[in-house]
Amino acid sequence: MNYLRAIAGFLCLCTVAGCTSSVSQQETVKGVEGMSQSEAVVKTIMERRSIRKYKPQPVEREKMQTIVECGVNAPNAMNRQPWEVRVVDNPDFINGVTELYKKEQPKVAEDPNFKNMFRNAPTVVFVGRDVQSGSAEFDCGLLSENMMLAAQSMGIGSCCLGSPAAFMRSPAAAEYLKKLGFSEGYELLYCIAFGYPDEAPAAKPRDLTKIKFVE
Repeated sequence: MNYLRAIAGFLCLCTVAGCTSSVSQQETVKGVEGMSQSEAVVKTIMERRSIRKYKPQPVEREKMQTIVECGVNAPNAMNRQPWEVRVVDNPDFINGVTELYKKEQPKVAEDPNFKNMFRNAPTVVFVGRDVQSGSAEFDCGLLSENMMLAAQSMGIGSCCLGSPAAFMRSPAAAEYLKKLGFSEGYELLYCIAFGYPDEAPAAKPRDLTKIKFVE
C-alpha cells in the first residue's frame, strides 16, 4: 500500500515538475485512497529524508531516466539550463575512485560498513554548473530537489554530497573527473547518491519560528 502511495506522489510530482511520463493526464490526477494531488505532493516532500545506508542493487536505468528528466524540468533563470548531469551506476567507476579516496583518507576504510565514498550508494548523479552563469548554483539546487523528490515518490532514497564532489575535483581524482565528460566551461558542483534505502531515519527538528508572515 505504501508503494501505491509513493507512485501516486510520483505521478503528481511529474505533473508539477513537467517531467515526461507514459501515464495519461487522467491517471495522473486520479488519487489513491482518497488522496488529492496536493496531498500526495505534500506527503512526498514531508517524508523525504537524506539516506546514508543503501541496499546494494542499483536503481533501474528507466527509473533514473525519469528522475533526471524531472530534474531538467526544474525552473531556472531565463531557461538557460546552466547545468549538466552525469549518471554513474558502473561499479568499476565507483569502486575505482573510492580506492583513490581511501589512499587519501585511509581511516575511512577502518569502518567495516564502508563500501564506497558515496555513502555506499550504488548509483550516483554528478551535477555540473556553467561557471559563466550567475544563477547556476541555485538553478542546480532546484534541479537537484526535483530529482530527490521524484526519487522519494518512487521509494528511492537520496543524499546530496559535498565532500565526495570536492575529492572528485582534486588532482588525485582527475582521471575520474575527466571520465564524467563535462563540457568546457562547466565544473562539478556536487553529487547526489541514489539507491534503495536500507534505513528509515526519523525527521530532524525544523525551526518554524524562522517563518514569518509580513503584514
